[in-house]
Amino acid sequence: MLDLDRLRALHAIASYGSVSAAADVLHVTTSAVSQQVAKLERETGQKLLERNGRGVRLTDAAELLVGHAERILSLVEIAQADLEAHRGAVVGELDLGAFPTSARGLVPQAILRLRSEHPQLRVLLHEYDPLESLSMVARGDLDLAVLQDWNNQPLVIPEGMRKGTICDDIADVALPADHPLADRESIELKELAGDPWISSTEGTVCLGWLTHTLRAIDSEPRIEHKAYEYATQLALVGAGLGASMLPRMGRCDLPPGVRVVALRPLLTRRVYAIWREEAARRPGIRAVVEALRAVAPPAPPELTADA
Repeated sequence: MLDLDRLRALHAIASYGSVSAAADVLHVTTSAVSQQVAKLERETGQKLLERNGRGVRLTDAAELLVGHAERILSLVEIAQADLEAHRGAVVGELDLGAFPTSARGLVPQAILRLRSEHPQLRVLLHEYDPLESLSMVARGDLDLAVLQDWNNQPLVIPEGMRKGTICDDIADVALPADHPLADRESIELKELAGDPWISSTEGTVCLGWLTHTLRAIDSEPRIEHKAYEYATQLALVGAGLGASMLPRMGRCDLPPGVRVVALRPLLTRRVYAIWREEAARRPGIRAVVEALRAVAPPAPPELTADA
């Protein structure tokens, strides 16, 4: 009989490429993961990992077993979802991924609401960029995630996932107070062509989107500074080092020397939750999505007027 925890350990190594990365995801030590794989090797009578430089690689037998493990773990999740749905109670533990502004502007209020309405449900927050969260939900390392994408560059959602809209959000531009356009009520993005920009770090949705958006107006991006947190980006704006895109949801306090100017036409992003098809019947998933919607800010007047 194959042990599920041992299959999870092997599956995590296959998904993340190393024993240490698998240990981080599974919240155990590298020694514990190695022990699980060693026991699985004894159970199967097959060698599953081989040395590959400083790391390891999966043997052919391990690759075969990982394919079965994906289906087995998926069936276990379906069984868990069906049992929870049959019971009809919002109980258990859910791992929720969220990008920074939603982790600040949505999730705390949603968790507080869930504690009151569903005290037997425990939601654990993990802050990741949307691209990371998307992959982790697909692999089963998160139960659901709050993602964002932009009206001019939507994310591709893999098959086998479900999606529920939470709210829409608008982005303005943050400028140094002494910028020639800083006192305007609104500007067109093309008026900033050639200006230096401050954006998020490499590999993030926000950096990719800003690059795409600027190139769409025939402006080759001059992204001179990169920082993950909006608070750091705004500090750089306040120092006069460039402009930054600033979504309204979860907006932090503006430091001295920063002015926020509206853009025309509007640049909007959609905030939504995703979860795996196998987990769709879990009452806890539905409860989290409903709580996120309940605490989401109302549609901005600009979007209501355009509707």
